[in-house]
Order: sequence, then C-alpha cells, then structure tokens
Amino acid sequence: MKENYVNKLLKSLSEDIQLKENNWTKERTYHSLGCYASKKWVANIVPAELLSRSIKQAVESIATLSEGGIFYEKFPDEILSPNYGDNWGRLANYIELNNRAIAQMNFDRTCCGMLSCIKLLPAIPPSAKSWANCVIISQIFPNIFGDSYNKGPFEENSIYGIKLNAGYSDNVISYNIADKITPEEQIQAFNDLAHFRGIKTGFRTVISADQIKVAYPNGSDETFSWCNPEHVELYINESVKLMNLGFESMFIDSAKHIGGYDCENYTGVGDLPEYPQMQYILNEIRARSGKTTISFVGEKSSDDFERYRLMGLNAGTDFITGDDFFAVKELSEKLKYNRVYAPGVEIENDNYEGGISYEQRLHRINTALFAYYNASDKLPSFMQTNDIFPLRYDTNTHHIMMTNPSYSMDGSPESHWENLFAKDDGRFYNHKVAELFAHALCR
Repeated sequence: MKENYVNKLLKSLSEDIQLKENNWTKERTYHSLGCYASKKWVANIVPAELLSRSIKQAVESIATLSEGGIFYEKFPDEILSPNYGDNWGRLANYIELNNRAIAQMNFDRTCCGMLSCIKLLPAIPPSAKSWANCVIISQIFPNIFGDSYNKGPFEENSIYGIKLNAGYSDNVISYNIADKITPEEQIQAFNDLAHFRGIKTGFRTVISADQIKVAYPNGSDETFSWCNPEHVELYINESVKLMNLGFESMFIDSAKHIGGYDCENYTGVGDLPEYPQMQYILNEIRARSGKTTISFVGEKSSDDFERYRLMGLNAGTDFITGDDFFAVKELSEKLKYNRVYAPGVEIENDNYEGGISYEQRLHRINTALFAYYNASDKLPSFMQTNDIFPLRYDTNTHHIMMTNPSYSMDGSPESHWENLFAKDDGRFYNHKVAELFAHALCR
C-alpha cells in the first residue's frame, strides 16, 4: 500500500493525524445546485483567511468538504485521481495558481509555496459531472534569477527561467521539514489532497532553450540545447518524475511556435524543439510514466487544430475569449466531434497586465462554464489566480510571474497574504464566481 503522505506531512509539522470536522469551513461552504449538491467548497473569502491557517486546519477543511458525505477522522491511505477518461484535458477548466506569489515570505526569503496551495485547495471548486477542474502550478523547478529570494517590485525574478537537474524550487518546498518529509513527498501530499477534493493537477514548464539551465553538482550550470541528446533525455525524465508524483497535466509555454511555426510572433528566448522531436518527447512522457491520462496543454497552440492534435496536445489557449457567449457556443458545436484536442476559452492568461473589469471577467467565466449545447461538448478554459481571487489594484498576473515582490508591511507572511489580494471587493467577486460554479457543477 502507498505511504500516506498527508499523514507524514502532518507529523513532520508536529501535528497529530486525528481529524475533526471544521466549523469555520461549514460556515463558508457553497455547494453545487441540482443533482450534485454534494460538490462543496468555501467561498465569499479573501485568500489571507485561508493562507494564515495551519496545514492541520487546511486538511480538516478538506476532509469536512468530502464529496461522499463521509467525514474521515484520519486521511485515507489511498486516493485516486478523479476519473474522467484518458482525454479529460479536452474538456477541462484549467486554473493556474501562482504558488510562488502565495508562498511564505519572511522578509527577503520565500518558501513553502506548495503548503500555501494546500491551504487554498478548500476554495477551489471541485470538478463537475461532465468535466474536470485542473489546478496548474506556476512554479515547480528552481528559477534562475534568484530562487528563494523575493526582491523589489520591479526587479526581475522571472518564473520563466528554470533550472533542471537541481531538484525543486526553494520557493515552493519547505526545506525546514525536509529531513522528515522529502520535497517529493510534499508534492505528493498536495496532489493527494487535490485529488481528494475532486481536482486534477498539473504544472507549467518552458521550452525556450535559453530560458533553461542544466545544473551539475560539480560544475557550472550549462545552457540547455535541444540538439543535445543528454539534455532532451533529462527534460523527459524530469517531466516523468513529476507525473509519477501525481500530476496529470503539463502546461507548455510557447508551444505554438514549436518547429519554427509563426516565429515572427515568438517572444521567448532561444531555440525551440522541432515538431517531430516534440511528438517524441510527449509520447515518451506518457510511455515512461505509464499514464495514458496525461493532458498536454499548449500556450497559444490553437490556430491549426490538427497540427497540435498530432503533436500530442489536448488543449490550446488564446484562440477565443469568453467575451462573445454565442461565438463560443457555436465553436463548441463545430468542434464537438474532436474528442482528443480542442482550443480553449481564455478568461485571462499569464501575460495579462490589467484592463479587464470584474464584470467582464465574470462574463467570460460564465461563457466558459455554459457556452455549449451539451456539457459533454464544452471547450476547455483557462483561468489565473486573479480570476478566482482578485489581486490588489497595483499588480497583475504577468507582474508576479516576472517579479517576486513581498507586499508585507512588517516582513511577515501574514501581512503579505493580506496585502497581495483585493479586500472587500475581492471577497464579493469571489462570491459571484462561486455562484457561477454552483450552477455549473451538476452538468
């Protein structure tokens, strides 16, 4: 039987593994309307209310929201990912959480972003009857511009530069407890808790060669090259390791331009894999992990549907926004026989720098959740942290991808969490998002 990583995480934090129903959660529970009223999550909140709680409280909240109506006094030993078939990614709603931005920021240091994601899980709506919700984690590998440090609000600390063969980012792992629970086990605990919530999980990665470094224990870092077979093998194996830790989706930055396609609009840095090479890589990740359920998502890979389907992708972004409900509905009908790959509805992407009102954002989410004739034909959709939990007025999604500022007034993580997000208006917006999901989840 698989080791119980959630219990191991609790013990590493000097917590007992006996769980109690959480009244704070019950007072804030929303649920789906209609046939699947057992699907529950917390809403009408601001993230600081969750992020300032303990991991034990977060696990108790997750247990309290059990879809089966059974409260588990100890977290179950074996949790399976929700089963929506091999091509679930063709229909899914992808919600990217910037785990670096919500990490613990103690003065100039950053850590524990995966633990913060665990704390936010109760506020992520679970999957629907006909399609999955999937959380995409922004950072998993060390970044090359100052990993584990936060800097000023305009100093580059881009999440788009990664280091392979160096384990996992100090920004997202709690190394204070690594002698009791390894980084890999911390990731597995997050995935088990997400799966218990009825949520799929994935991670963002980059493919621009000059944005990737290969680390060597006894030598200098080396710039990645797609012409180097050892580098390609490392890229595959690092991805397979993550799939074996419980992830089932990989969001591929700049995927549209693989093989030199439309490179006049390419904004990454460095060479990209060739088209047959990427086909091989994605096939190998599926084969070596033994998972037929992996969903590969390509950024902007959505204007030549057959090209991206044959590459091995299941969804692509940036083809249509949710601004025109009826255009999305007709596109859903047009593509309903494409069961492996489809372009997605974008609410917001990682390059968003502001300008969308709450009302426009809610309209786009409404379109993503309801613009179809049959729920089994819906298009995938793409949201950011900002679409569920609005950020403060003077920052935006792209800014916190490119920089890693602390918004703390006193150097404490609690102050950062309080000031990173919008307050009263953010709470009301979160309530309105929950109302939309409540009507969608029984479909």
